[in-house]
Amino acid sequence: MTEILVILLLAGGLWFIADSLKAREAAHVAARKACEEAGVQFLDDTVSQMKMKLARDNEGRAVVERWFRFEFSPSGDDRQQGTVRLKSCRVQEINLNRLWLVQ
Repeated sequence: MTEILVILLLAGGLWFIADSLKAREAAHVAARKACEEAGVQFLDDTVSQMKMKLARDNEGRAVVERWFRFEFSPSGDDRQQGTVRLKSCRVQEINLNRLWLVQ
């Protein structure tokens, strides 16, 4: 019985890590695309997770909602922060300072 519990915990942990990596990649692609469309520089070519919580999707299922932060620069000499919000691995919104891009 203990072995089954350990295996289930390991499987759940591996799933969570894989899902987190998939979400981070989706946020990275969305941030890069939003910066290109807005005509600003995507700085450091990276996103970092800032918040995570449980939420409901459009069908009412419980999913993980994650917020990622990234930096961009309109002119190249200043840094501004943007955010990407995902539910599961689907982009819900992108915020470039005061410019909101909703998909």
